[in-house]
Amino acid sequence: MENKLYYKDSYIQTFTTILKKQDMDEAGLWYVVLDETAFYPTGGGQPFDIGFLNDKSVENVEEIDGEIRHYINEPFPDSIDTIIGQVDWERRFDHMQQHCGQHILSAAFEEIFEFETVGFHLGQEVLTIDLEVEDLTAQQVAEAEKRANQIIIENRPVQTKWISIEELSQYPLRKQPSVTENIRLVIIPEFDYNGCGGTHPNTTGQVGAIKILDWERQRKKVRLQFVCGNRVLKQLHDKQQIILQLTKMLNAPEQGMVDSLTRIIETAKNSDKELVDLKQSLLQYEAKEMIVEYSKNNNHIISKVLNNRTIKELQSLARMITNQLENVVVMLVSKNEKQLQVVMARGASINLNMKNILVELLPLINGRGGGNDTLAQGGGEAIVSGENWLERGNAILTEKMHI
Repeated sequence: MENKLYYKDSYIQTFTTILKKQDMDEAGLWYVVLDETAFYPTGGGQPFDIGFLNDKSVENVEEIDGEIRHYINEPFPDSIDTIIGQVDWERRFDHMQQHCGQHILSAAFEEIFEFETVGFHLGQEVLTIDLEVEDLTAQQVAEAEKRANQIIIENRPVQTKWISIEELSQYPLRKQPSVTENIRLVIIPEFDYNGCGGTHPNTTGQVGAIKILDWERQRKKVRLQFVCGNRVLKQLHDKQQIILQLTKMLNAPEQGMVDSLTRIIETAKNSDKELVDLKQSLLQYEAKEMIVEYSKNNNHIISKVLNNRTIKELQSLARMITNQLENVVVMLVSKNEKQLQVVMARGASINLNMKNILVELLPLINGRGGGNDTLAQGGGEAIVSGENWLERGNAILTEKMHI
């Protein structure tokens, strides 16, 4: 462990070391192993550091088979021996704030409610913890957040300490460590004692702030989203920009936005209902027109090509007709861009299976469909025109109905 500088001091940004190994992994990616490193490899829920080794960009850091591999964009010349490492400090400090903030928030839930943290993920935008509890109230969230921020304001020290497994019993650990030797504790005195290999600031005050954003139930646990430190400011900035845009769009002050949006949503719902009613009226009108046209030829088949109709609209139209006429078969086709949508339906006194007939016609358009003996629907490619499809359908129906 002692060859890992990141364990010694989270604040190391630049360091000089020796190149021990350079190789290519199974995926063809170049990596180097150093005598010592300040780069943190992915682990414990915390992402890897990035930065530079001399002039080579470090794009990933992983601990594999007991060695820390620094994945670089191109290999070093064979003559290189000494390496100057430079850690991306903005990313590192962000991770320090987030990881320490997670310790504080998890400890707050444990202290107040005895809710154990059983999962942790540090993402690019937000963090999540999984709490061993099936439900969480807004009041509980507020209490834990308040307690966590109180610990930050008190600016308590954040200490690290190496101990043996025999010494574990001397500390009130929040959870048991996953290793049995070289155990590293991260300690916030009289508040949190936790085994951890991640990077942390020297004091809780450097975490800045903690803000819980949301939570949801997942498999008998609660997953909670939050941000710490500079991410709190970013969240505030982003949300403030959105609020300012909305206040202008709604022409309402921030405090009146909810009422304004509620009115707009209600108006939209009413408009949608009116639109549905109008469409239904239009379909009923179309159905009457087709019935009138049918009465002129009375050949027991009503067929028509329409444009840009949905399957649902074609089904509604077919049902309206067959509900009024028991002795007809309805075939409707709609061309939508390069696709044909088709529906077939029969009246109650017609003894034909619509699904079987549709299956017979679908190969004309490389189509697929389904349904039952009274109503079937499908769709496919417009490799024939809607008129040609109906022509073939009329021929089959005429034969089967002995018209």
